[in-house]
Amino acid sequence: MSLGEAARGDQAALRALAHPVRLRILSLLTGASLTAAEVARELDLTHANASYHLRNLLSSELIQTAGEERIRGGLAKRYRYDPASRSSPFTPEQTRSFYPAAADELARRAAEGHRAGGVGVMGDAEVWVDPAIWQSVRDRIAAALHDLHVAARPPGTSGTIRTSTTVALFEMEPGFHGPSRPSGFHNSAPMDRGPR
Repeated sequence: MSLGEAARGDQAALRALAHPVRLRILSLLTGASLTAAEVARELDLTHANASYHLRNLLSSELIQTAGEERIRGGLAKRYRYDPASRSSPFTPEQTRSFYPAAADELARRAAEGHRAGGVGVMGDAEVWVDPAIWQSVRDRIAAALHDLHVAARPPGTSGTIRTSTTVALFEMEPGFHGPSRPSGFHNSAPMDRGPR
């Protein structure tokens, strides 16, 4: 594959990701291979809508087919998301188109999470750190995200809990151009929302 083809593929993948429903589908397909009908039921979508989003993800090579099965005389494809299948990371410019969809999805999950109660962790930091510390923290968080994806099970599996994880780590321009806030401000603490 040429560099131009790879860049076009990355752009297509990011366009496909720039939709909150597709982010939810990727999450579902991490824990299990599902048909369009199963995705539609799980996310309360029409079958046509689920199929449309699955086709977008498949054509962008973000998901793979994982076999077929006969259902009521027809043939249904099963789809799977393998987070390890991406060979190259997105560039910072490409990633920017992903953030609005992730923000919408985070707001939806947060509203649902607050209703559910339970314990979580929330953190925010815009800080200056030694490059070696940055790399160590980034690598540990990447490893934890990998562990979560590997541990994912089909929706509703007995003995599991439904969780949400959204992480965005990136290096920034050297100058500080945001609203005034104390240098080194950070917040990372367990959240215990208590009983419902």
